[in-house]
Amino acid sequence: MSQVLALSEHQHPAKPAMDDKQLNWLCDSIISNRFLPVPPQEDVFVGDGDYRAIGAEFLGHFVRMGGLHPTEDVLDIGCGIGRIAVPLTQYLDTDMAKYCGLDPVASGIDWCKRAITPVYPNFRFESRDVRNELYNPEGAINGRSMRLPFQDGTFDFTAMISVATHLPPDEINTYCSEVFRVLRPGGRLFMTAFVIREEDQTSKPDRDARLTGFEKAEGKPCWHLQGENPMAAVGFDDAFIDGALTSAGFEIQTKSYGNWRGGDRPHYQDFLIAHKPRRGV
Repeated sequence: MSQVLALSEHQHPAKPAMDDKQLNWLCDSIISNRFLPVPPQEDVFVGDGDYRAIGAEFLGHFVRMGGLHPTEDVLDIGCGIGRIAVPLTQYLDTDMAKYCGLDPVASGIDWCKRAITPVYPNFRFESRDVRNELYNPEGAINGRSMRLPFQDGTFDFTAMISVATHLPPDEINTYCSEVFRVLRPGGRLFMTAFVIREEDQTSKPDRDARLTGFEKAEGKPCWHLQGENPMAAVGFDDAFIDGALTSAGFEIQTKSYGNWRGGDRPHYQDFLIAHKPRRGV
């Protein structure tokens, strides 16, 4: 059984870099800042809702729940068209922190390179031709053999937002191992997912109606939506992602269930935050 840990004194400091008042002000200013880049709506290929507002929401989660500090180096896997990157430009220290976004969809990366990097040179973006049945079906790189293009111990914080929700189980294992490799000791992985629990009720009236059709894949720890591309939305048995994280070497410090399944919760998808233990601890 995987262990879910509370933040301890030898993990990243529990105290956020900003208090709630400062962080709320920053997130509100990001939402209202008309000078920050926003792609044309027709070019946004992933995610629902307001581009700036959702990005600002995740910045808040990263700081409050993930302990992200302005001087830390960030890897954003599945960065899409910069929804997470744009608010981070207002938070990460220009001189001390670097950000790298990866995505298989070249058009999103191209927009980020044109709209973000010229103003924020510590932000860079790379297109990786990883095959994905939904987003990049002709990709040259098999996700099971994917290797992140970084040296060991390059980053302090990795985000995988709405990535696990579009991957098969064997690729989850690959990503967890690779993220563990490129994180520094004490670094954190912030992952979102659809976690399927035995007690979850598909008939709950406030459950997202789009996700009532999850069906278990025979002999596998994953769930798919009836009649949809298998990678359109992937759920996983409750223990599967825990096992993938701990097998890679992580310790899980937070597991927070989202409101996609119904209920009054502060976020939509399920959150798993795991850290790479420091040496000698």
